[in-house]
Amino acid sequence: MKISASIFSDSENDIVTTLENLNTNHVDMVHLDCLDNLDVFKDIETIKQNSSLPIDLHIITDNAQKFYPQLETSEVDYVAFQYENLVDKKLKVPKPNNMKIGLAITSETDVAVFEDYKDDFDFVLLMATNPGKSGGTFDKVNFQKIRSFRRRYPDKKIHIDGGVNGEVSFILRNMGVFSAVSGSYLFNSSTISSAILNLKLNEIESHFLVKDFMLDLDESPTIKVNDLTLENVILSLNKGKLGFTIVNDETGKFKGIIGNADLRNGLLNHIDSLHSMDMMNLVNQDPLKVYENFSVNDLLKYIKDQTRPVMYLPVINDNNETVGSVHFLNLIKGEL
Repeated sequence: MKISASIFSDSENDIVTTLENLNTNHVDMVHLDCLDNLDVFKDIETIKQNSSLPIDLHIITDNAQKFYPQLETSEVDYVAFQYENLVDKKLKVPKPNNMKIGLAITSETDVAVFEDYKDDFDFVLLMATNPGKSGGTFDKVNFQKIRSFRRRYPDKKIHIDGGVNGEVSFILRNMGVFSAVSGSYLFNSSTISSAILNLKLNEIESHFLVKDFMLDLDESPTIKVNDLTLENVILSLNKGKLGFTIVNDETGKFKGIIGNADLRNGLLNHIDSLHSMDMMNLVNQDPLKVYENFSVNDLLKYIKDQTRPVMYLPVINDNNETVGSVHFLNLIKGEL
């Protein structure tokens, strides 16, 4: 996941000094919030003169069109317009030099508004706190919005702005978020380098629970014991595309999982008697699993305590009912 440094959040230094620090500490992009002010392009010119970092511009205005001429010539790499402030929401943003265009929406706005922009826009910018203001706490409703947007628009990138600390960053990386804006957390840390390390690699104190960001039960591949046939297992694995399916009884109690390896081993062990095979032989009835009230640190400690790599985990409640799942494919693929 890329880290976009919100340069105006550094109140201690001028832009050139801030850029020197960002260049040294390997930030991925420079983020600028523009509150309906064309003077932002003067700052962009200063940045271009002192850094080769990509420009990530967030514009809050009621009139997007007045920014078009400057965007044509300013070599901005990413630009997002705040949806709620626009009077005319029919945007025809120019795309010079393959500039990427996004739609910024607040936590209260449904991701379905992206539908009118999906043919021309490249990404959504989810505002997890108050747009244009540094600081604030990440609103966990955005975890659900990330999953919802991913299902609707799997080919579009997701950017996040607001409340991103080390813990939130771990969750976002795991969810496949492309870029996260960091402002007050980055510049208020003891050093920028330590903040970048936390945002990209480490975890810190935990405030969110597994149930806040897991795939819900209806988003997880599942199959009931009474429906266990070889065909249904293969269909569930193929539909889920996560490498496993959860097995529940008719009341929703957790009975185990079937992974790709379980299926392969079961077929090999019963290659001469597939039609008479007891399908419960495919089920790993004592797999690794986590509870919905695990904190992020609980989850990470549990994973680190295992002797083999963990790619996915079913999530259960205190009644041994399946409530969802978590997977780590985005981390394995290199934190897209």
